[in-house]
Amino acid sequence: MKRTIETIEGDTTGVSYSIPVYSFAGKNADEAPSAYLQAGLHADELPGPAALHFFLEMLKEAEAENRILGKITVVPHANPIGANQFHFGKMEGRFHLGTRDNFNRAHPHLATPDAALLNEDESAMSADKKLKWRLAKLSLGHDIILDLHCDDESLNYVYIAEELWPQTQDLASCLEADAVLLWSGDADQPFESAVLAPYLGPDYKNVLAEKLVVSTLELRGQRDVDLTTAHMDARRLFRFLVARGVIEADVGQKHPADYKGTVVPLINIDMLEAPVPGVILYHVEPGSEVEEGQPLVTLLQEPGNPEKDVTLNAPQAGLILTRRSHRYTRSGDALLKLLGTKPSKTGKGSILES
Repeated sequence: MKRTIETIEGDTTGVSYSIPVYSFAGKNADEAPSAYLQAGLHADELPGPAALHFFLEMLKEAEAENRILGKITVVPHANPIGANQFHFGKMEGRFHLGTRDNFNRAHPHLATPDAALLNEDESAMSADKKLKWRLAKLSLGHDIILDLHCDDESLNYVYIAEELWPQTQDLASCLEADAVLLWSGDADQPFESAVLAPYLGPDYKNVLAEKLVVSTLELRGQRDVDLTTAHMDARRLFRFLVARGVIEADVGQKHPADYKGTVVPLINIDMLEAPVPGVILYHVEPGSEVEEGQPLVTLLQEPGNPEKDVTLNAPQAGLILTRRSHRYTRSGDALLKLLGTKPSKTGKGSILES
């Protein structure tokens, strides 16, 4: 294993940021698939960094056993800028405080997978933009690219582009994902769509069909950070790289079965929004199966005056995927994600939220 440090200059004199990067050369790197895994792009989403911590231990053991076939690059915590942003004692890891941009938006979209297209001069870039360019350089050229995130309170789910489904169902199966959300054509340029963009031209149809895997993994909720869960996620990631031939399999190891979980396009997602501010009382939790018209949440707009209570019902039947971790909402805030059995009437779920 090789450990290197990527350094990003900050926006003010004397400030810089360091990103540890771990790499494994692989004994058959010219032929075996390669893999890139990163976590913590939203710096306060920590299930991914915890999982990659133990995943690296597994890779070191596999390296000692001469089982690593393809090149592997791991960035356990990809965003030291966000990790350094504390506002009134709470880490603000989702948005860069200097530019107010989401760290998982406006990543560079390339016309082709050519590293020369990333040779733009970084000197005039803000620190968060430099970070996005650097992560693009690190990930470019790998066959498997996984970006580890999490939600507020959530099931274990993954985003996969429609162009890569169903040939990537082994990823969902190995991760034992509760749901797969299929997306296409996201305009906000999150890391996942930026990574996929160079391969969408006609010259790369075979790459898309045969070996490319690009996915955002939502590893449950922000509080799901513990030894047991981190070890489990590390083993599942390792299992997927074995299934894809990046790591040599143990004797008798079986290929993952076809994925049997929930698969929905983004247009089937209903994002329930608060019509009034108030205290949030949920009737359901992630994993609940609901029927159309079933009460999902009650908002206490004026505690002590039940006439002001507002109860929101399910717009359609489906599965509760996520809900917010806070218990007071402003008007207009999203409260939960419902994976519906048909397209949403509001169209609010067609946005990639990671």
